[in-house]
Amino acid sequence: MTRRRIENWALTLVTLIAAAIWFFPLYWAGVTSLRSENNVVSADAGVIPDEFNPVSYIDALFNTRIPTWYWNSIGTSLIITVVVIVSGMMCAYALSQMRFPGRRLLYGIVLASFMIPSQALVVSQFILMNDLGLVNTWAGIILPQLVVPVVIIVYKQFFDAVPKELREAVLLDGGGEYTLLWKVYLPLNWGITTALAIITFIGAWNAFFWPFLIVTSESRMTIPVGITQVNDAFGVFYARLMSVALLGAMPVALAYLIFQRRVTEAVMISSGVKG
Repeated sequence: MTRRRIENWALTLVTLIAAAIWFFPLYWAGVTSLRSENNVVSADAGVIPDEFNPVSYIDALFNTRIPTWYWNSIGTSLIITVVVIVSGMMCAYALSQMRFPGRRLLYGIVLASFMIPSQALVVSQFILMNDLGLVNTWAGIILPQLVVPVVIIVYKQFFDAVPKELREAVLLDGGGEYTLLWKVYLPLNWGITTALAIITFIGAWNAFFWPFLIVTSESRMTIPVGITQVNDAFGVFYARLMSVALLGAMPVALAYLIFQRRVTEAVMISSGVKG
């Protein structure tokens, strides 16, 4: 018992140290954002908060386009989440429950897509979006992010596990494929759907590389890209940068705190599939 207690205390100590290391950058960003610009670069600035100055937040809210960037991020993330979940569920249902020529080949293509890094497709995607005239548009941001193979694979695994007797009973009662998917299978997997929707929304909100390439107009930028535009010709304002960064991360942080269990489930599910 003594040895186990020592091991538990050691594990707890290591966990606390790791948590402190992870939390410190957030803490430092918060402390910096609440200082005046002169105090931020002062040699006397310490780790302990010594000032409460919300000027940088006021400046970020009223002198930048962060409300527009919020709207762009919310709109594109919601559309991506809804389309990815609905299309992924329908595709997985077809692959799992319906029999048609090329079904195994199509599922093999979905699995093989994990072998292709998304960065390898950036050039071809950008050329396609440019030819379609979708640069600096929501459609240009959204379309390349609608293919999420892990959603299809997770749903297919769930549909494969549903007893076949349930499907046969619904068909005998006169129900069709629509009834099976939306009125029988969907209520059974609300937990998986919720978890996948949350993790998809967070991923779309945090996406930086593709929106950074496809958008050059500030009026179409999302939060991660818009943060890079908060600068000044006469130098870097660290307090304002930190305030904008924290304001941009706040919705995702709140979503994680509220739906922590669902987010953890989604991460474990997707990690298991990739593994």
